[in-house]
This record gives sequence, structure tokens and C-alpha cells, in this order.
Amino acid sequence: MLSANNKTAMASNKSSRTHQALALLLFFLLTLSSAHAKDGIAMYWGQKNGDGTLTSICDTGNFEIVNLASLSTFGCGRTPEWNFAGHCRPWSRCKKLAPEIKHCQRNGVKVFLSLGGADGFYSLCSPEDAKSVSDYLYNNFLSGRKGPFGSVYLDGIDLDIEGGSNLYWDDLARGLDTRRKQDRYFYLSAAPECSFTDHYLDTAIRTWLFDYIFVQFYNNPPCQYSNGDASRLLSSWNTWTSYVKRNNTVFMGLPAGPDAAPSGGYISPQDLCTKVLPTIKHTPNYGGVMLWDRYRDITNHYGDQIKDCVEVDDSVRGSQTLMATLSNTVYECVSAAFNRIVPKLRPF
Repeated sequence: MLSANNKTAMASNKSSRTHQALALLLFFLLTLSSAHAKDGIAMYWGQKNGDGTLTSICDTGNFEIVNLASLSTFGCGRTPEWNFAGHCRPWSRCKKLAPEIKHCQRNGVKVFLSLGGADGFYSLCSPEDAKSVSDYLYNNFLSGRKGPFGSVYLDGIDLDIEGGSNLYWDDLARGLDTRRKQDRYFYLSAAPECSFTDHYLDTAIRTWLFDYIFVQFYNNPPCQYSNGDASRLLSSWNTWTSYVKRNNTVFMGLPAGPDAAPSGGYISPQDLCTKVLPTIKHTPNYGGVMLWDRYRDITNHYGDQIKDCVEVDDSVRGSQTLMATLSNTVYECVSAAFNRIVPKLRPF
């Protein structure tokens, strides 16, 4: 039988080991989060012949994510069809993209397939239809099997749903999440409009399965930058970043040129760097800036001008990480770490 002193010593040792384990876990999470915290620019590509090749985009060193825009026809029994302007013909395979996609990935750029867009014929007719579309996406773009782009493992699927029905997009997100849990991890992103809440994607976003939220702060006068006034933009940003989960990284979606957004929202690079980014970069789930689109980026040199402004100082990021970690339970932190932080293995 143990004496009282021995029991006290054992309890003290157990408590010490527990505290050490928790400290190591916290250090592990903070270290991983700091390593992951590559604040950057997400770019949409594929809508103009003048937007260059994927290789040329990724060789700039400006971008963290490239969204291929877009798979514009699918669902409800439709034959899937993509619209990449003059880069690839609709209905036909586009194997020339395979080496360019792999080149981007070797250079650390994630390549997503974007679904929907402002123009297209798409919708989902039932949960079963959503599963069928998720299977099609996985088998043709995410599994490494031969598909329309050849044998590639895209890094993710982006939902840019701006028309059709608002039904069953949550079922599509869950279907894709099931597939990535069964095999290899890939990312999910959503591109809602800044008007809160988004008519088409809100139900899907509330599955909390999206790694990235690219909020479109343009073509929406109530929540966009206008005539030097950033108040509505910043108010909407705070609403969105408070609404989504801490492990949903939020990007501020902007037009890369005035003609990219007929209804407004363009911010000059100078104003973005001085009036907007210094404020939003302090948000714990800030991820960077999303731009529409590469063609305007080339003509306006937008990414070149804002790249250095987009990044967060290490001291600020460390503070953000600590706040995010301490504000959630250990379970939520670990979940966020594995969904956003742990490097995702791509078998190629």
C-alpha cells in the first residue's frame, strides 16, 4: 500500500506529464500553423485567350492557388462540359493541361477545378444526383486516373455557384468529403458573393467542410469598396470571417482590373495595400486575396503590385495562431490542424 507522500508524488508526476503533453501539443499546433501560414493570392484562369498558360502563371511566384474556370455544365443528367475559352474545346479532352498542372504542383501551387460560374448550365436535382457528380469529379480529376486532363491529381474542387438552383450543394460537399476521407486528401473551396448570406452556397458552407472561402467583394454594391470608402467592405469582411469556422481560411475576392467587375468593387493596388489589407490581415482566419481573373492580372500587373502587401508578418501570424488555438477546444484545434495544416499527400 502506498503512503500518502508517495500518492502525492505520483499525482504530482502525473500532473506534470499532463502539462508537458499539453504544452507539446500546443507547441506542435503553433509550429504547424506557422509553417502552413503561407498567405497568398488565389487566381482564376481559363476565361480569356490572353491569360497565358498555366506554366506561365505558376512561374511568376505570385500565386498560392490557381482555379481552372470552369466546369460550366453538369448535374441533372447533363453531359459535363468545361469552358476554358480558347485553351481547350468544350466536350473534348484537354490532355495538354496535364504537364502544366504538374509543373504548377511541383512549384508549390495548388490547382483546383472550379464548378459553375456566372454563365453555364448546371444544377443538382437530388442527393443522389449530387453523389453522382461527386463520383464523376473524383474519378476524372482527383483520383489520378485518366480523365479529361489526362492522368492528374488536382488539388481541389471549387464551388463558384452563381445560378440555377440552390439545392443539394451541401450534399455535393459531403459526397466529396467522403471521397477524400477514403483515399487521399484534397481541398474544397467555395466562392460566395459578399451579400450575406449567399443564396446559393450558404447551406453548403454551413457543412463547415470547406478549407477555403473565396468571398466575392465585387459586383455587389452593398458590401464592396466604392469611391475610396472601405467601410462597407470591411464590415462585410468581419461578418464573413466571424460566420465561418476558424479552420475555414477566408480570402478577399477582388477584380484584378476595373473591367473585370462591371458593377464595381475594383480597388487600386495602392488603396488595397494602405486602406484594406492592414486591417483584414489581423483576422485569425485571413488567408489572402482572390483575384478575378488572370487576363486582367496580366494587363494590370495586379498580382505583382500586391504580392508583398498580402503576406502577414510572422509576429502577427503568431499572435493570430495563438488566439485561434486558445479560443477553441483541443479537439477543434486538432481538427483544424489536420484539415488545414498537415501537408496533404499526393501520390505521384
